[in-house]
Amino acid sequence: MMEDTESTVMEDFCLHINTKISNIKKYFKLRKIGKEKHLKGLLQKIGKDMILLNVLLDKMETEVNQQEKMKHLLQELQQAAERDLKEAQHLLAHIPPHLPKPAQKSVPVPTVKHEEQMKVAEPEPAKRPEHAKKPEPAKQPAKAKRVIKNMALITAEEFALVPAYLKGRLGYNQINAVIEEINKAVVGKYKIMHRPLKSMTFTARNLYSRFIEEETKDTKGEFFIVDADIKAFTQLTLDKRFHNILSILRHCHRLREVRSGKLVHYIIC
Repeated sequence: MMEDTESTVMEDFCLHINTKISNIKKYFKLRKIGKEKHLKGLLQKIGKDMILLNVLLDKMETEVNQQEKMKHLLQELQQAAERDLKEAQHLLAHIPPHLPKPAQKSVPVPTVKHEEQMKVAEPEPAKRPEHAKKPEPAKQPAKAKRVIKNMALITAEEFALVPAYLKGRLGYNQINAVIEEINKAVVGKYKIMHRPLKSMTFTARNLYSRFIEEETKDTKGEFFIVDADIKAFTQLTLDKRFHNILSILRHCHRLREVRSGKLVHYIIC
């Protein structure tokens, strides 16, 4: 056993000595190459290539570091996306079977002010004998209040049934936001329409005149607005997106369009 160990050590020692001798021979060869004129150019070219190789290695190291940072960022994004996906799946699994349809808004507008509120209370006359009593005048019926018709909001069930080619990238809340703006225009218009002419300002009278001119036999008795009303009473932009939403509202029977020449009347359903 002892002999085998000594043999192994001796072999390793011999290998080490032979390696050293081989390296010394290579050194001598390289020294000879440096002294030979026709090989100096080759050595200079090798030196330049080594410098370029070092530059490339530095760039590669920088790129590897950037890729490592990008990898960490992508991992964080993946984790965030997985969390959002779990939340979305949870919400999807717990959607109620139906959402209540919002009640249609109505804005009461009195036709005239009650005279009773304007008059000062008068003292009651002295009582007369029964035979001298005058017949009491018939009581005036209470003034009826006019109601401005508003467009009801779209429910989640209705939105789910809208064809995909109509919805595009539009969301449920975006459509209802436009409905609320259209309702503002309707209320703004018909508040002016229901006011007495004597109480109107110059601007309101001009609007009133336009409202009357825009009425046709097809719009008689209906609540409607036109593009000019939307511009006057809302901040909406009458662009392609707006007209796409109008198509959805027509599909959901919230409004219908009646054309009179170039003018389009949006009638509230």
